Amino acid sequence: MTSKSNTITALNELGRFLRQFSRKSISKDDSVMNNDLFFDGFQHQLKISEEHNGWFSKNNLLLAIENWSSLLNTDSLNKWITNYNFENITQKKVAIIMAGNIPLVGFHDFLCALICNHNIIIKQSSNDKHLLPFLLHYINKLVPELKNRVTFLEGNLEKFDAVIATGSDNTARYFEYYFKDKPSIIRKNRNSVAILTGEESNDHLLQLSNDIFQYYGLGCRSVSKLFVPKNYNFDAFFEAIYHWHPIVEGAKYANNYDYNKAVFLMSEFKLLENGFLMLKEDSSYASPIASLFYEHYHSFEDLSKKLEIDSDKIQCIVSNDLSENHLIFGSTQTPNLDDYADGVDTVDFLLKI
Repeated sequence: MTSKSNTITALNELGRFLRQFSRKSISKDDSVMNNDLFFDGFQHQLKISEEHNGWFSKNNLLLAIENWSSLLNTDSLNKWITNYNFENITQKKVAIIMAGNIPLVGFHDFLCALICNHNIIIKQSSNDKHLLPFLLHYINKLVPELKNRVTFLEGNLEKFDAVIATGSDNTARYFEYYFKDKPSIIRKNRNSVAILTGEESNDHLLQLSNDIFQYYGLGCRSVSKLFVPKNYNFDAFFEAIYHWHPIVEGAKYANNYDYNKAVFLMSEFKLLENGFLMLKEDSSYASPIASLFYEHYHSFEDLSKKLEIDSDKIQCIVSNDLSENHLIFGSTQTPNLDDYADGVDTVDFLLKI
């Protein structure tokens, strides 16, 4: 087995490597290990990823890289793993079926399995297949004994002990049947919501706009619905989010905006819109791209009960400190290492299989 300290050291160096790539600048740091072998290659992989998937804009790719680079450091990693007992681990084969909605969305599952010293079989989404193999190649250069522990699979899964699978509600039903005899974490569709009171500052709403528009709203941590009090005035909201208007210059986003607007109008739904985002009153949680659902609430107590009942549909709740369980505005897309999808502790699961 690979020592925990060697793995942490390699991940810390990977974090240093990734910190060269940010939305502000891409700048080579000659002190980063193996940079001559990997720096130019990673720029090429970013370019290929952007060309391969129209949702993976350069900005969104670099946002994902920034988020991971901030987490992959010795202090954060050691603080994270101190919550667990890694003694007497029995090494197993863990299959990870990854989604492809946002860049490197499956990296956290990979990281959990790596830190638990399991052998890993990865089935990537065709939408996000370039970055992780390259980053693993970088890690393997630092810790060669990891080389045979991770396999990327194209065909059917065979000979594995446990599985972590992420997909839609439809694919989850298939996963639940196919993997019924294996220890598993099966993730379905979830969405995130924001609760507004009308007392939010312009800065709060500015931060909320990031929760809505980053990654084009495609992530389960993206806010897709607002809960607002009766007679809420959306003027301040529309003013605060307007700086995101260049998002409609992206072809895929613009096509979705035009299509969904046509569907809404043909159905004679009442809309509020500003040229790049439509607001529609709707009880559902999953709003189409370029739209945001909203629903009125009568009291915070009643709303809290509703959200508790619907908790299996919700990933994150953001508000201005209405509850200690809520996230602050602008933080949904920057989870910590111990912010597990669907509230299921992945490391704990992997240590018990």
